Amino acid sequence: MRRDLLKIPKKLKQVTLWIHPEGRVVGSLFLRPQSPNAPREEEPLEVLNTPDPFLVLRRDDRDELRFYNKTAVVRVEYEDEAYGPGAEVQPLTCTLHLMDGSLIPGTIRKALPPDRSRLFDYLNLHDEQFVKIHCDDGMVCVVNKSYIACVTP
Repeated sequence: MRRDLLKIPKKLKQVTLWIHPEGRVVGSLFLRPQSPNAPREEEPLEVLNTPDPFLVLRRDDRDELRFYNKTAVVRVEYEDEAYGPGAEVQPLTCTLHLMDGSLIPGTIRKALPPDRSRLFDYLNLHDEQFVKIHCDDGMVCVVNKSYIACVTP
């Protein structure tokens, strides 16, 4: 049996990880061509919010694989693919204040039920450890809630 038959097809997505305490790490995440949650490609946010404790990163500078514990991931940054919010999405403008003093201003775009559509409601989603914010410079930043000191609207 050929080994290729056992491979799961994945697409590489260029990202910058901020790891505690290592710092900035540039590489690529492995994403599925089809998201298990929506009719599109898998997003880094989906990989980060799975129950698996580790993620796989292919380092660009050394062409090596590393398995990072998600609890050590402070944030992940990548270029916005311009999916844009749907008509039913009410953008939530805010600034994330991280424990290291970093400020991340931007917009959160997520479809939420009408009775749970406040910024407070989004931040308190229990099944998501990471939040996704669209920054004004065309980047997306996915932040570990454990490293957020506070959020201002």
